[in-house]
Amino acid sequence: MNSKTSETIFRALDSFRIEIPSWAFANTGTRFGKFIQAAAATTIEEKFSDAAIVHQLTGACPTIALHVEWDFPMGSKDVDDVIEISRRSSVRPGSINPNLFQDQCYKYGSFGNPDPSIRERALEHVRDSIKIAKSLHSRDLSLWFADGSNYPGTANIRQRKTWFEENLRTVHGELTADQRMLVEYKPFEPAFYHTDIADWGMAFVLAKAAGPRAKVLVDTGHHYLSQNIEQIVAWLLSEDMLGGFHFNDRRYADDDLTMGSIDPYQVFRIFHEIFLFEHESGKRADIAYMIDQSHNLKGKIEAMIQTVGMAQQLYVKAALVNHDALVAAQNKPDLVKAESLLQDAFASDVRPAIAEWRTSKDLPPDPLGAFHESGYLERITRERSARNSSSVTSYA
Repeated sequence: MNSKTSETIFRALDSFRIEIPSWAFANTGTRFGKFIQAAAATTIEEKFSDAAIVHQLTGACPTIALHVEWDFPMGSKDVDDVIEISRRSSVRPGSINPNLFQDQCYKYGSFGNPDPSIRERALEHVRDSIKIAKSLHSRDLSLWFADGSNYPGTANIRQRKTWFEENLRTVHGELTADQRMLVEYKPFEPAFYHTDIADWGMAFVLAKAAGPRAKVLVDTGHHYLSQNIEQIVAWLLSEDMLGGFHFNDRRYADDDLTMGSIDPYQVFRIFHEIFLFEHESGKRADIAYMIDQSHNLKGKIEAMIQTVGMAQQLYVKAALVNHDALVAAQNKPDLVKAESLLQDAFASDVRPAIAEWRTSKDLPPDPLGAFHESGYLERITRERSARNSSSVTSYA
């Protein structure tokens, strides 16, 4: 690679940050059950420790997304502990994620529940989550709702939309001037007839109704097969409504696979749309890059290092697209030239340059290899295996 290309890659890597989720280090499962890993994190201290090792090896993950129900079981009473754990760690608290789907009272919804007392309970939980975010100096409140219905005629869809608008406006009013709320969408599961926020348009409408600090969050797994996610990204950028991503990969729907394991070209195309927007607008897009994936079979830390490394590769590949040449080819239009500019950038082997960048930052050139040699996995397996084995459910 020539010096200009290396400079572009170094500059892109210097600016790229991606948040990792606390829940990715814990035992997770499918609707059929959990597969327990001996080294899985069982406490918030262990989640921070695992996140810290990923950041130390990759240099790209200074924050960890936290889930209120799972990471703050006592609510705001846990905040001081988290602050102290973060102080001792190399990672900081990131986005705060309320839980509006797990409690039994949410069987028929949260913000869309026909029972006003349950809607108020859900609202109070989000208020408590905002207080936690303020105490931790976390900017983003990430909202995902499982609300919907499974059978025709069982829910008043328009009325539920109104309830969502009312509560989201109230939530927006609780934010400080430097906070944001990110509204996520999902086409189905667990609601299979109708989902209250089923696509980017619904999330867009609700975010606009909530207020100017509300944006849309795009989870790459939350789409139907063959949907053009990069077009959604381009439209949201055009409307200044793209707030963040939950990156993962999927074969069918919300599979939560490691990033780029199925279709790395799709993530490249998403990053390309962001770079093209920045090239044409002359400003950096204010986007929170976050990971949301579940490692039931792969080792949890290994899978996260894999994903972060893949994210770095795809991000810098997208940075290599010659935007001046691309815009000229689009305007002719020269279809073959325009497409080739993307394909050539995607085909670039950026791994040697990324290894050089890592070396320049005193990071290991091979993060996954360094992790395997560190002894960290063996140590935490010894320390955690007894607690994890006690959580195994027998079906005999």
